[in-house]
Amino acid sequence: MNAMTKRAATAVFAATAVAVLVVPVPQASAAPVPQPRSVTAETRAAAGRAAIAPDTLATLSRFFAREGKVAPDAARPRIEGEAIPVSYLSPDFVAGKAGAPVARLEFLASKAVSSDGQQAALWTAETEAGWQVVNIATGDDEFRYAQLGAAKLPGGTVFREPQIDAWYVAGGSLVLPLDEDAERAVGPGGTSLGSYRSRVTRAYGDKLPGSAYAKAGGAGGYAAAAPAAPAAPAAPAAPAAPAAPAAPAAPAAPAAPAAPAAPAAPAAPAGLAVAPVAAGGVAGAFALCAAGVIAVRRSRRGRATA
Repeated sequence: MNAMTKRAATAVFAATAVAVLVVPVPQASAAPVPQPRSVTAETRAAAGRAAIAPDTLATLSRFFAREGKVAPDAARPRIEGEAIPVSYLSPDFVAGKAGAPVARLEFLASKAVSSDGQQAALWTAETEAGWQVVNIATGDDEFRYAQLGAAKLPGGTVFREPQIDAWYVAGGSLVLPLDEDAERAVGPGGTSLGSYRSRVTRAYGDKLPGSAYAKAGGAGGYAAAAPAAPAAPAAPAAPAAPAAPAAPAAPAAPAAPAAPAAPAAPAAPAGLAVAPVAAGGVAGAFALCAAGVIAVRRSRRGRATA
């Protein structure tokens, strides 16, 4: 088990989005963002407009400045290229539904780059208010693996298995790994689609929506709190003993000089709720904060494979 999977708890499929059980965030009870129905020129354009909106760019400036690498007014974020579709392992495929594809479109991603070279992915989805940025994740995983998959299996479907943070490309009857996490799961040479289905069904089949695991709150939400036990009646207080005469007070020693106060930790940038989740966990990412964006600080442990 690598450092990433040690940090992430057992993962599940939940509600209408593939959800990874990670460090809970208060927003996890919010309704998940619906997946795009399809990718068209219009949806790409709408996602692109959301990515370059002034409010989005202002949030990006604060996001890139969160660790002091660059000042917010010097971050000058820009969007490179057009939005790309991002797919995750499909719950219907895990459940063994006939004809279900291995992956399901989850959101569109736009690449953001700061003036000092930092990169981030803007996850955009169609909400009731229209196309919006619903998450910001550090790094360029979505774009890098899309390129690797196209080179490794032209015409294949690149997708992520979020439970183990593994990226694959699938086409025909093959599932090929794109990173070390995927290689550990299916081997360097990949596996057949049927064998891959068997593996993910064994791993996640009992954690689908409606399962006991999901109902218990393991699917990125919270289990119902147990009722509090009734308080025991208080024992009667014993009579107080008479107080002893007070000894004369010793002269007070001179006070030691106060130690300098430790510097306060920097506050999170205004308008950003930085959720401590691993590898862009969807349970936290798809729960919208009041500002409409959750910043996920993703730390990638695995390396891409050629």
